[in-house]
Amino acid sequence: MAAQREWFEKDYYKILGVAGDADPKAITKAYRKLARESHPDTHPGDNKAEERFKEVSAAYDVVGDETKRKEYDEVRRVGPMGGFGGPGGGGPGGFNFNVGADGMGDLLGQMFGRGGRGGRGPSASAGPQRGADVEATLTLEFADAAKGLTTTLHLTSDAQCSTCNGSGAKAGTLPRTCSQCGGRGAVDDNQGLFSFSQPCRVCGGGGVVIDQPCTTCRGSRVEHRPREVQARIPAGVSDRQKIRLRGRGAPGRHGGPAGDLIVECHVTPHPLFGRNGHDLTTRVVITFAEAALGGEIDVPTLDGPRVTLRLRPGTQSGSRHRVKGKGLVTAKGAGDLIVTTDVHVPTTLTDDQRAAVEAFAAATTVSPRDELRGA
Repeated sequence: MAAQREWFEKDYYKILGVAGDADPKAITKAYRKLARESHPDTHPGDNKAEERFKEVSAAYDVVGDETKRKEYDEVRRVGPMGGFGGPGGGGPGGFNFNVGADGMGDLLGQMFGRGGRGGRGPSASAGPQRGADVEATLTLEFADAAKGLTTTLHLTSDAQCSTCNGSGAKAGTLPRTCSQCGGRGAVDDNQGLFSFSQPCRVCGGGGVVIDQPCTTCRGSRVEHRPREVQARIPAGVSDRQKIRLRGRGAPGRHGGPAGDLIVECHVTPHPLFGRNGHDLTTRVVITFAEAALGGEIDVPTLDGPRVTLRLRPGTQSGSRHRVKGKGLVTAKGAGDLIVTTDVHVPTTLTDDQRAAVEAFAAATTVSPRDELRGA
């Protein structure tokens, strides 16, 4: 395979936290530990964790593979300019540069009069290529977002061709291995001290030739069509939070993995409840008598059954009361229900009510505005 520019710039052993001579078991153990710690499913919405997961996965993809690891170690030992007389350099086939790729391949290609992006031959890198990520939006009811659900997303995007099942070939035929590159997708061109690797011009880097293309996708293996995707939305998802569904995006090329489906969730407001992190919030109206004397009131909950909240005498309007365990229930635990009380002031009074209020006013000896008199 062609050496990649990233190999010169990144120490994969350091990323995985292992020594350069670590055995395969130690490398695998380190990778699994780091992957668990940074996996996006356990850190929803954490972009740093997602980037860390990608970095760890990229490192393990190389040093976790015996063949790639040997080539990586050799490239790191020789260095990017080893062919110019550096240690271990010199001689045809020292190591490969992808002339059609970014970075060092473009630089050396221009030095030898070869085409980089604007030169001869295809510019796409040979070998498997990951599919593109696909973005979608999903509108959820407040209760569904709180409890989580499995739903079906209806998308129109690039997907594996349904006629040829992704082979790119017409029904009854099959792609054949490219005779020019032997199925590698790349060809080497010796130029003295260097062996340049370029995508095969015959198969375009795919490693196979399609003599009779599929009539639907015309050999691209992909069609733009409606499709359905089953998605599990975790409990407690918040408004505008993005959920990543691995491998549900656009199909890869040349045998590469599919991209991801990124779902942005839009949560509709609830008439009674709001949320603050994992806590649910609600407001409850109480009477003057309940506020002054205290008592028990019924409070609604999101999951149905009402709970009893005990008010202390002298409860103030706007005071907050916590009901343990009645908030959002997620894999990390349960939040609380925060109840804010609003004292109801009637706009009309009966004769008896007016008499009772007047009696209360006559019996009141302390004004709540006394402290303002000395100001």
